[in-house]
Amino acid sequence: MDHERSELIVRVREHRQALRLTQQQLAERAGVSRQTLVAIEAGRLTPSVAVALRLARALGCTVEDLFALPKGELVEARLADVAELAWQPPFRVHLARVGSQLVAWPLHGETSEAEGLVCQRHGDRVLVEPLVDVREAEKSLILTGCDPALGLLAAELRRWHREQRVIWVPLGSQAALQAVARGQAHIAGTHLWDPDSGAYNVPAVQRELGGRAVIVVALSHWLEGLAVAPGNPRRIRELADLAQPGVTIVNRETGSGSRLVLDTLLARQGIDPGLLHGYERELRGHRVVAEAVRNGFADCGPVVFPVARVYGLDFVPLLEERYDLVIPVEFLDLPIVRDLLEFITSRVFRRQLAVAGYDVRETGRLAERLGR
Repeated sequence: MDHERSELIVRVREHRQALRLTQQQLAERAGVSRQTLVAIEAGRLTPSVAVALRLARALGCTVEDLFALPKGELVEARLADVAELAWQPPFRVHLARVGSQLVAWPLHGETSEAEGLVCQRHGDRVLVEPLVDVREAEKSLILTGCDPALGLLAAELRRWHREQRVIWVPLGSQAALQAVARGQAHIAGTHLWDPDSGAYNVPAVQRELGGRAVIVVALSHWLEGLAVAPGNPRRIRELADLAQPGVTIVNRETGSGSRLVLDTLLARQGIDPGLLHGYERELRGHRVVAEAVRNGFADCGPVVFPVARVYGLDFVPLLEERYDLVIPVEFLDLPIVRDLLEFITSRVFRRQLAVAGYDVRETGRLAERLGR
């Protein structure tokens, strides 16, 4: 227990009195001394988790009913996902400083921990009630991209740096680059193949970030293709098979690397997308596509091999790609970024990627340095 004066809002007395219990009766039910209960009710003592749980059980309520953090001052931030016009307060957000501005990223139903609650919104400006010390949010790193391995990377870095938050925001490749361009993320993960040159990512980085100084670091190679149900009951072997009667697909959103590959290869083979049943059904993220196929909502959909493997799906390969991390040079001096670059070359991380179906032959290699 913390014997300094509590900063909690304590409602134990109100709940005890509502049940007509004396302090001695509640103390006995909760297994604490009367002196301890008196100190907790007076706010002189912050209870341990175990004591708080026992008090809540004894009073037939939740811990949140008994204890709450006082509302601090609201902070102003820029709402990152302004395309989501339906977002209306209150809603949960990740909170981080990127460059000179505090950025709020709405959580799309994820169970991950939020750093703030938006109380007011005026266009892309929001007032946020912090759920963590704002100083912690100031040190957070926003990592964007569609590769599920970024979630693993964020989790491992959080274990390394318990005092710093690494937040993965799942976005398609183009959207991730645009988030960095707008100053709303520190790092973008991308797999945008340029069909004309055969190059990976660099043409897209130059297009989206202009002359901004960035480094492009290889994270992995993977196979892009189609996830199909186990056993491939529809006998899908090539793109032309998608136009067969009765075959249904789901698609990725425009701007994603998987959508670019699918559209380019369909065009090269002279296949009209309008003949593909379900082509217009766009899903956000590799995992969502894999879930749709696994649950029988579609016969196939564009994903990368590691995701198909995780979901126990068969896979029709179409193209090998390189997945890169794009990092503005002004962030290279951040300790968490330096440690990220060191960690991705570590044996423990590379082994985890390899086991998951990634090719790690270039992981951590500086692929390009662009801009001034």
